[in-house]
Amino acid sequence: MAVKQLSELNLASYISNKTFYPSPIAWEDQVFYFMMLDRFSDGKENGYKDNSGKVVSSGMTPRFTGDHNNATRTPEDAARWREAGVKYVGGNLKGLISKVGYLKRLGITAIWISPIFKQVSFQDTYHGYGIQDFLEVNPHFGSSEDLKELVQTAHDNGIYVILDIILNHAGNIFSYEAGNVDYNNGRTYKVKGFNDENGQPSIPFVKTDPNNPATWPNEDAAIWPVEFQDPSLYTQKGRIRNWDGDPEFLEGDFEDLKDISHGFGSLDYYVASPALKYLAEVYKYWIAYADLDGFRIDTVKHMDKGATRIFASIIHEFTQSIGKEKFFLVGEITGGRRRAFETLEETGLNAALGVDDIPDKLEYLVKGYRNPRDYFGLFRNSLLVQKESHIWFRDKVVTMFDDHDQVRKGQNKARFCADKDASKVVLNALALNALTLGIPCIYYGTEQCFNGHGDSDRYLREAMFGGEFGAFATKGVHFFNEENYVYQEISKILKLRREKKALSRGRQYLRPISGDGVNFGLPQMIGSEIRSVVPWSRILSNQEIVVAINTDYDQPREAWVTIDNELHNDGDFLTCIYSTDKQQEGQKVKVEARNGKSVKITVPAAGLIIYE
Repeated sequence: MAVKQLSELNLASYISNKTFYPSPIAWEDQVFYFMMLDRFSDGKENGYKDNSGKVVSSGMTPRFTGDHNNATRTPEDAARWREAGVKYVGGNLKGLISKVGYLKRLGITAIWISPIFKQVSFQDTYHGYGIQDFLEVNPHFGSSEDLKELVQTAHDNGIYVILDIILNHAGNIFSYEAGNVDYNNGRTYKVKGFNDENGQPSIPFVKTDPNNPATWPNEDAAIWPVEFQDPSLYTQKGRIRNWDGDPEFLEGDFEDLKDISHGFGSLDYYVASPALKYLAEVYKYWIAYADLDGFRIDTVKHMDKGATRIFASIIHEFTQSIGKEKFFLVGEITGGRRRAFETLEETGLNAALGVDDIPDKLEYLVKGYRNPRDYFGLFRNSLLVQKESHIWFRDKVVTMFDDHDQVRKGQNKARFCADKDASKVVLNALALNALTLGIPCIYYGTEQCFNGHGDSDRYLREAMFGGEFGAFATKGVHFFNEENYVYQEISKILKLRREKKALSRGRQYLRPISGDGVNFGLPQMIGSEIRSVVPWSRILSNQEIVVAINTDYDQPREAWVTIDNELHNDGDFLTCIYSTDKQQEGQKVKVEARNGKSVKITVPAAGLIIYE
């Protein structure tokens, strides 16, 4: 058996005489990549490039060559494919280890991995959010040694590892006497028992004696480590139904996942429960054991801010003591930007996950259905933060547009590329995300134009490696294609981002445009859409880099673009350092005294240019 008792952990033994991988100087310089581990790689692919860049010819799964819908040609096949999407499909840590080179060559510098800990055995919680053992890696994914090997391999390739963790709840570890019960004005419900390995509440719902292993249930039952087998650690108030009702959203269960009681009190005088202290010890252990670089903390909205603050303080103090000065804590904070900002300010988390209004405005700006100022205005938060600054978002939010559940789209789930012709402009979306304020994150498969869509989360979680639930309604083919146009072009853009600090740290300005060089204004929708050049500048010290996308899918667009008046002289030149039309690269445009200073540029249809 693995370690089943927190008191058996000797944390000092994991940190003595060990040099830990240091944190980055600036997290805003990083580019994240988020994958559902079960859906990423099983390590059995053929014809992909290994971590050293050599083509692997020993695998069994061939690369996708365009045979869409090979898994759904009959109603029976389609039903099997859909059903496979709600079960484990076979991705694991060894598979991810074998794809570190793929990610490095893409330009990724930080991997964010869905939760990897052991799940309840009677449900297919492949997503990882139903933890049954906080001290063991999910056997579906491999072992704790595999996790350590992954982190070492990533570090050897200059990539940080961020682990998705859960503090708010455990898995479906016990059953109520009344069955599936809803939250009811803070009422505490009676519990039938801890669930056994078959999901039956056959284990008494009483505190287990940590000093008498003979009385412990088997390792697949109840919850582990043994200290968590204590009824007082759970709120026992039934399922949340009003997701904004206070205190319901703090006390209730997240569906059948059981809410953990973290303590009580106001923010400044919060008293931590034993459960919160246990969780802190658990995650300190994983940092020490595997040399992790950060945590993405799930469902922060559903935790007391006092609990979040205590956890953040414990983790930051611990990581600073071992040389990880900027261990990264990013919280999933739903409920709007104001709540996100206030939570960061009050708790000490480093950043929020930008899953509120950023994805919508980013996606539909690129597609031509949002005003650019709506997106760029998200980053100018003087009123929100009460500071005369618009750089708050530079290192305080992780931004993305595709993700694994798309709460913003309700029941109509759809990746960016699900829309007709959207694959023509997905590079623009990736570039807009990477080259504007915030810490950009690519959701796995976006770089291969995955187009999953449907009425449940499963359709956003296609398998990269094939299996029974592959992307594009396929099975048995993989998608690690480094010749893919989007993969190749975003890797070039991310290389420029690494080389040009202004693109990750610079101030940001949406720029006015003009058709005649006389009348200037910010690009905006005409009627219900915008088909136009959308330019912005990033300025760091005395360097300005100008980026522009074209939201017209079919025609190149020309415009005068305003640039900084003081950094340029009339008659200077800007040079094109990137374009989707390669003939433009290296060409120069002349700075003229229009609207202060301006340059006249042409952006290819559905394309992107960068000037410096």
